[in-house]
Amino acid sequence: MPKHAKAPERPTKKARVEATPKFSAGRVNGSPVPQKKAPTLKGKEKATKPTAENDPLPSSFKVIAGSYEKLLYGLEGTVSYDADSSVLAFELKPLFIFAAHVSCIKAVAASPHGGKWLATGSADEIVKVWDLRRRKEIGGLMHHEGSITHLLFPSRSHLLSASEDGTLCLFRARDWAVLRALRGHKGRVNSVAVHPSGKVALSVGKDRTLRMWDLMRGKGCASTKLGKEAELVRWSSDGSLFVVQVASTLDVYTTDMNLIHTITHPSRLQDVKFCKRVNGEGDVLLAGAEDTKLSIYEISTDPDTPPRIIAEMTGHAKRVKAVDTLRIALPAGAPRKTTTVVCTVSSDGRIHVYDLAALPAATPSSVLEIAPVAAYDSKGTRLTCVTLADGEVAGAAINGKRKRSADDDETQSDEDRDENEEWGGVGAGTAEANGDDGSAWEDEDEAEEEGEGEGEVESD
Repeated sequence: MPKHAKAPERPTKKARVEATPKFSAGRVNGSPVPQKKAPTLKGKEKATKPTAENDPLPSSFKVIAGSYEKLLYGLEGTVSYDADSSVLAFELKPLFIFAAHVSCIKAVAASPHGGKWLATGSADEIVKVWDLRRRKEIGGLMHHEGSITHLLFPSRSHLLSASEDGTLCLFRARDWAVLRALRGHKGRVNSVAVHPSGKVALSVGKDRTLRMWDLMRGKGCASTKLGKEAELVRWSSDGSLFVVQVASTLDVYTTDMNLIHTITHPSRLQDVKFCKRVNGEGDVLLAGAEDTKLSIYEISTDPDTPPRIIAEMTGHAKRVKAVDTLRIALPAGAPRKTTTVVCTVSSDGRIHVYDLAALPAATPSSVLEIAPVAAYDSKGTRLTCVTLADGEVAGAAINGKRKRSADDDETQSDEDRDENEEWGGVGAGTAEANGDDGSAWEDEDEAEEEGEGEGEVESD
């Protein structure tokens, strides 16, 4: 990977509350919060990009898992259908296993919607980038000064990383340049989540704050004190809700910062993820925990309807460390055209795949037990993280070659088109601020008076 010359230093910019999702007055941890001017995001109900919705679904998938033992596992997942027995068969086959870092792997992420990039983050403070199609290392991004805690691709064209050094970095996939270094947390950043629109991110950290970032401008724009150190933050698939996890507790908020549900799970949680149902409408919340199960919560937007566990994905012998999901196309003749695969990794060294279609549309009267449809045993490796990537798209081969082969040329690639069409790019977005509503969020300009360096944004 080419080294990038460091840009000339320029004065640190202080963030202001600009155009981002609307958060109005609410309650945090059951206590009223002061009303302040609220940012807003026009069209936030349009949670996904039309281009992504129109992309053909993959007929296979890749599972990539990291481990404490520094090993990176790559598996190919395939689905076949037997018309005689009317049975769908899922299978996992190893693609690669190798030591990817010199320290334990703490985060993995794959670029979405047919993207080719894989990013891995480690306690060695390096983010490594891999080409999944060619199965080779591209290089290392050494911009953090602490262990990598979280990685995600908001689109095929950008990578967002979080670290124990208290910063988030936004990279451009075309040349892996750092577009922005987002500074505001005091201490470790534990988790970051990007709104489905791609315009806003939330992050939580050791400083017990929840911070909001305007990705269109590359600025921190608001923050609120949680009073406790949150470990994870996740958006729902339509961007109308987000969940904050602390130990065995899940707090579910609306975008108005109203706390509508508090869930106390039976054991300590390790990972959570919202996922669209295959049967029926709306999202379910997947929660992996130390009780060896992946619990499925039914979440209502009505505060008077408490969440409850409607199903459990079982089969692991130790704690479930991480979960990811992917929607795929099913073979011709199958009873459904699509389904959603759920993948879990555990400290028992096993990788499990489940079919979310096993969850019926009607809420079961008792907790449904769902068994894995495929599994892989790493023989005792302590797995830490997992991501799912698109495999081959049905009908995408011509004369034995992928239609996407042209993307590997030095001409305009998927990532370039994403940057120009799907993603406005940092500083390219224009939106209007709406300060008519109160907010549970603290304006970063006001926060700066309390602590030096809060909400700072620097360009590398």
